[in-house]
Amino acid sequence: MKKAILYFVIPCFNEEENIPETTKRLKLKLDSLIESKTISSRSKILFVNDGSCDNTWNIIKDLSENDKTVTGISLARNAGHQSALVAGLLTAKKYADVVISMDADLQDDINAVDEMLDKFYDGCDIVYGVRSNRKKDSFFKKCTAQLFYKFLKFMGVDIVYNHADFRLTSKSALDRFGDFKEVNLFLRGIFPLIGAKTDVVYYKREKRFAGKSKYPLRKMINFALDGITSFSIKPIRLVLSLGVFIFVVSLIIMIYCLVVKLLGHTVTGWTFLAISIWLVAGVQMLSLGIIGEYIGKIYKETKARPRYIISEDLTENKNIFKY
Repeated sequence: MKKAILYFVIPCFNEEENIPETTKRLKLKLDSLIESKTISSRSKILFVNDGSCDNTWNIIKDLSENDKTVTGISLARNAGHQSALVAGLLTAKKYADVVISMDADLQDDINAVDEMLDKFYDGCDIVYGVRSNRKKDSFFKKCTAQLFYKFLKFMGVDIVYNHADFRLTSKSALDRFGDFKEVNLFLRGIFPLIGAKTDVVYYKREKRFAGKSKYPLRKMINFALDGITSFSIKPIRLVLSLGVFIFVVSLIIMIYCLVVKLLGHTVTGWTFLAISIWLVAGVQMLSLGIIGEYIGKIYKETKARPRYIISEDLTENKNIFKY
């Protein structure tokens, strides 16, 4: 059996504290896999610098100059984690038979790579790394994460529970993935749409090796909104259902008011009127906000701007500008 060329794709945004240790551990794993003849000696670690403000890119370049197993690309500006990951995947696809994406903070279990590769050689094109538990998460993080996955499922998004972006993807699956051109990226929802043979590997997620999380609550909320509005029209249908419900209630109230008027009863109704006005106004604003979110997505897609721009590409050993 031909030994596959494996590329690790690691998106980085201000990860200068983590990159040296991440490189050290991944090199040990690569050496072990090459020695056991599981993968080709041409396998590499590909770092993607996502417009970092610290010394991240200089560290990557130094590592690349001194170690043939390390390479990287740098984006012209911060494009976001998902776009940086796409840049790395599509770059690695040109050289690798199989790609494993993971974060630079060493929270993903490197030892799970062996089982991922076993499943790849058994015929799987996509292998998802799935957290076996969330014992190391705070109570708030655990509750919001569970709510995130369950809400996406409720909204009709096909997503693997407790899977982030730690996954193995074959070259053929990445070729299919290249046909997805949308600007609003939610990779956890896109890969299940590819239709390839898949499996999962369970692992324990560790704490960050160093630095702070690049996904605060605000970014997590925006990420969830992207996932919902990019893959589901249920919110629009809920707005329609809510509109029908309020219309029916208003008819009932209208009939009630007419009956009271015909019977000669006078009701001041100030409280009822005030509550009704605020309720309807609130529902209208909420509905406009949901519809506006979808219109905003359409606006971004129709402009068809590039998802990222690569300013430096060490894989070709020269500086280039491309989309």
